[in-house]
Amino acid sequence: MVRRPNTVRIIGGSHRGRLIRFPDLPGLRPTPDRVRETLFNWLGQDLHGKRCLDLFAGSGALGIEAASRGAAQVTLVDRSRDAARAVRDNVEALALAGVTVECADALEFAAMLRRRAIEFDVIFLDPPFGEKAIARAELLVPDLLAGEGVAYIESEHPYRPTAGLRILKQGRAGMVHYALAARMSGESRTQPEGRPQ
Repeated sequence: MVRRPNTVRIIGGSHRGRLIRFPDLPGLRPTPDRVRETLFNWLGQDLHGKRCLDLFAGSGALGIEAASRGAAQVTLVDRSRDAARAVRDNVEALALAGVTVECADALEFAAMLRRRAIEFDVIFLDPPFGEKAIARAELLVPDLLAGEGVAYIESEHPYRPTAGLRILKQGRAGMVHYALAARMSGESRTQPEGRPQ
């Protein structure tokens, strides 16, 4: 099957096989098919009823994949107007329910969610390589996770948790390192408010 330029295929759920289109933007790097397949094997193929947050959404592939697999609520966040517009177009074309797209700085948006004590079952954290955003996002993610919630982290280097998270599983595909993490047992959920330093 020949892949059209600037498209990524949904690999599971009710919209399996449909294509997502995304703009040609610096740093926009959709998660490869085989990495997404591994991720959703880890998460379970059916995300029915789950609340998901896709920070640094980019193409929207992770959040849209979660919606295709039955997630009840998916929030996708990206600071690029072009990226956010393309994700909205894809969500509308696929008629996905329970999906919202926010054009905002991912870290500022996550800090706002923490102040409001909003929690998620799954958080996707896949910032553009080279921005060192993961270390800053780690300060926010533990407080955004529901009791049994997990965070997926994708980076150019092996992930080593530093702020309240522990690795459950990890892998590598070419230059992409990825991991599934959960909040440390007994980790306090009352960290000081405010933006990460």
